[in-house]
Amino acid sequence: MHEPLPTGVDSPPYTLRARLLTPLTDGGTRFLSDALIEVDASGRLARVESWSDHGSAGAGAIDVRPLIVMPGLVDLHAHLPQWPNAGLGAGLDLLTWLQRYIFPLEREFHADAAARLAPVFYRALAAAGTTTALLYGAVFEDSVDAAFAAAEEHGIRVVLGKVMMDRFRYDESLADSAVLDRSVAESQRLIERWHGRDDGRLQYAVTPRFAVSCSAEMLRESADLARATGAYWQTHLAEDRNEIDEVSRLFPDAADYVDVYDRAGALGPRSVVAHAVHLSEREVARLAETGTRIAHCPSSNLFLASGAMPLARYLAAGLTVGLGSDVSGGPDVSIFGEMRAGSYTQSGRRTMLGDAEEPLKPFDWLRMGSLDGARVLGLDGAIGSIEEGKDADFVCVDASVTAPVAGDDRDEPEEIAGRLIYRARPTMIRGAWVRGRRLPD
Repeated sequence: MHEPLPTGVDSPPYTLRARLLTPLTDGGTRFLSDALIEVDASGRLARVESWSDHGSAGAGAIDVRPLIVMPGLVDLHAHLPQWPNAGLGAGLDLLTWLQRYIFPLEREFHADAAARLAPVFYRALAAAGTTTALLYGAVFEDSVDAAFAAAEEHGIRVVLGKVMMDRFRYDESLADSAVLDRSVAESQRLIERWHGRDDGRLQYAVTPRFAVSCSAEMLRESADLARATGAYWQTHLAEDRNEIDEVSRLFPDAADYVDVYDRAGALGPRSVVAHAVHLSEREVARLAETGTRIAHCPSSNLFLASGAMPLARYLAAGLTVGLGSDVSGGPDVSIFGEMRAGSYTQSGRRTMLGDAEEPLKPFDWLRMGSLDGARVLGLDGAIGSIEEGKDADFVCVDASVTAPVAGDDRDEPEEIAGRLIYRARPTMIRGAWVRGRRLPD
């Protein structure tokens, strides 16, 4: 059992004395074996510096050493209603898995189910070190309302949306002609209630499930709604080869999968597409040209045998990429786990497929799970790193838990980062904070 953290760290203001490991906005990385981190009354980072330089600012500091303060992790793709199914369906293809496990679960996900599950899910995210999450809800307006209300109470930073689909649906009593208008109207009401709530901690993402379940008209309407309201837009893209074949059948006039969304006017820097495993050079270039963001979900891609993203090629093309757990296609919420799965996937591509790009190092993966995730959401000016002026969204990590032999607690930053990724343990996360307030876990 861990000793409890000292008192006084649940809400700001306070000053911490800790080890520090963080990416930096200018592209570097900062490690301090003894740091002063001051959180002001508004929940922002007022001072971040070496303890030896603190002058009198350290008076009354709360010493949490040897814990490491790191930026809170960013999960760019997960399905809140699917958490009860995590770990089920390994090896099934995407479309079979959806029909067998996901649609029956989401069909029953109304307000009461969301009110029960959402607090549990948010606590699981916080316990894994995630402080910001871009999430899918279900199709039902009342369930998304309940999920937002739970996020408001919990304190986590959330971007959430009601799933939209009109090629098939859960409410068979609804006339075909009414599905689109109803889905858009419900999304509009949710945006009016929740988008930008709590000074932007809660935001909305217009969420057409994917091209297989959406008509061209729904994709256009969803993109128009996001653009008109300033909300995000999220969907799935090129996850599975069977899915790609089905999209080609449904949209015969489109040049490719990316073109389906391009024709809808949906591409751009406020749009996040998950997976993007199987893309042509034309598609990669078009996503880069429009500034469309990518949520890379390596554990899910392995779990459902969808494929192995050529990540290094995408990065070289200028795409902005972060990480997503894709629960429950991915079996767990840990973004550290995604870093590990992503690293193994890229190693496999180099050895088996001959990828020539330079491999990502541990610091690169930590950046992808934090600051790059914030960049995907356009929030890197506020979160994603431990730097003065940003919001105090951070985690405290006990790196000693990752040591194979007790007492072997390293103080070399590259080695610390490597063990956090390749020997991650649930117990290493000692707490997560958003705007300086500790999240229930």
